[in-house]
Amino acid sequence: MSWNKILCAVDFSTNARDALQVAAEAAVASNGELIIAHAWTPPVYFMGETVGLPASLLSDIVATAQRELAAWKDEAEAFGAKRVSTVFLTGAPWHEVIGVAKRDPAIDLIVTGTHGRTGLKHALLGSVAEKIVRHSPCAVLVIPPKPHA
Repeated sequence: MSWNKILCAVDFSTNARDALQVAAEAAVASNGELIIAHAWTPPVYFMGETVGLPASLLSDIVATAQRELAAWKDEAEAFGAKRVSTVFLTGAPWHEVIGVAKRDPAIDLIVTGTHGRTGLKHALLGSVAEKIVRHSPCAVLVIPPKPHA
């Protein structure tokens, strides 16, 4: 199957790196465009009557994530992808990724990794991949974690 535009959701984990490789290879095979998306949920800390973190700390966190996203773009290009862009999102990861796909009808595949949590961990932490699958306007390819050696 040929894909015109592939959206790869990454959280900078090992599992996401595996998903990036699959997405880049799919983009190469179909001469498609690859968009690497990272969604960041700002932490909220309550301190008495105030809420938030120092602006300098927030800007450092965002700058670090953007540098990481740029490095992942370089990695996708090393895998052979020719047309690669990145998008830095703020909000609930699954919701933001779906939002990108809904706003751009040319996106015909979302690739994401999964941590493979089950049981209580899955119930408590949820599954971003599962929510993407449930709400996606296009095909979704979920890359499971590799078995531990």
